[in-house]
Amino acid sequence: MIARVSRRLGLRRNAYAVWFVALSVYVLAVFHRSSLAVAGLDATERFGIGAAQLSTFTVLQLVVYAGMQIPVGLALDRFGPRAVILTGVLTLSGAQIAFAFATSYPLALAARVAVGAGDAMVFVCVLRLVANWFAPRRVPLMTQLTGLSGQLGMILAAVPMTWALHHLGWTRAYLVTAVVGLVLAVALASVVHDRPGMRRHLGPPLELRGLLGRIRDAWGDEGTRLGFWTHFSTQFSGTVLGILWGYPFFVRGQHASPAFAAFLLTLLTLATMATGPFLAWLTAHRPYHRSSTTLAIMAGIATVWAAVLLWPGDAPSWLLVLMVVVTAVGGPASMVGFDFVRTLGSAERAGLATALVNTGGFIASLCTMLAVGVVLDVLTPAGSDAYTSSAFTWAMAVQVVPWALGAVMIVRHRRAIRRRLAATAPEVLEAMRRGESVSV
Repeated sequence: MIARVSRRLGLRRNAYAVWFVALSVYVLAVFHRSSLAVAGLDATERFGIGAAQLSTFTVLQLVVYAGMQIPVGLALDRFGPRAVILTGVLTLSGAQIAFAFATSYPLALAARVAVGAGDAMVFVCVLRLVANWFAPRRVPLMTQLTGLSGQLGMILAAVPMTWALHHLGWTRAYLVTAVVGLVLAVALASVVHDRPGMRRHLGPPLELRGLLGRIRDAWGDEGTRLGFWTHFSTQFSGTVLGILWGYPFFVRGQHASPAFAAFLLTLLTLATMATGPFLAWLTAHRPYHRSSTTLAIMAGIATVWAAVLLWPGDAPSWLLVLMVVVTAVGGPASMVGFDFVRTLGSAERAGLATALVNTGGFIASLCTMLAVGVVLDVLTPAGSDAYTSSAFTWAMAVQVVPWALGAVMIVRHRRAIRRRLAATAPEVLEAMRRGESVSV
């Protein structure tokens, strides 16, 4: 008995050690992803570029991140999370070294593309390590903590990176971040194992002829599709606010002061971090109601947005605060999509399925950001660069399209899953209703 308890405690300590090292890489990846936000003015001077070229850095980086998800998922199922995440952190370090010494726009752009590629290799691998190392009941909480910890990378990119740029200069500041990645690569190689008692776990070989079939099979899993549409429907609104259109909407669309707009964006991050653990508890203890929970969150986000956009004149400050807080819940809600893969999908395709789910929110975010910009341009008088409140109202209203599409698809795939389980595994369905953590 004592030996069994000792082994269990040792395994738990090892699990947290593996998670902490992998999580550190994820925080660093988010830092690299976000570091250009505080270096924008320095970049325009260093590379002699304008605002449009500067924005290309971020957009292209996100496009590469989303486009790399399927190749990363295939590699994850074949080579295991340890090898893929190690490749990712080395790619990130190499990209930051290139960015540190870049003096021309094309070279800098190529370096940011490599940042997007390296970043794409990290998050889904950390989620796989969580699933491999922790008990099923703890996986939802650890998944939420993983996603929320990424916010630390954004905070580090804001304050320490600003200090480093001003005191160390461009080249040395980015070289320091690259060195941190190399240190973490050594820690990964030393501490992280693919699963307990197994440093490296290889999946079936990848054959070019069978790749499309593997992608089709992974997408064919009902858990993958339900997870994809969950991620698609819940993440994008907060991302659109936080990455691009939040500040202009608050200042130009709602005539808020710059200080209050900055407060609202800070509140968006803090509320996201605060609500994650509660949603993790709901996911773990109410597995049957996971989709209903996400649908309720989507309805809440849509309702507060409707209240803001339909308010005569500028919305009051309390309503903007409420809208930001409710919208922030969509970030943790999107993590529920990965739990559908874990419990309803095939284990041998879990990496690819997780990667497919991870593209959902990014696809919705990029499409919505583009649609908002198009509507603003259409409704803004020619020759004017001042967007009106009315233009912002109609532009932000385009969010109803992904919400409606996502809600329809979630209900559709949920019904299909419940029908299948009722016919083939009614005991699993009953276990979910009782709040038990199960996998199909």
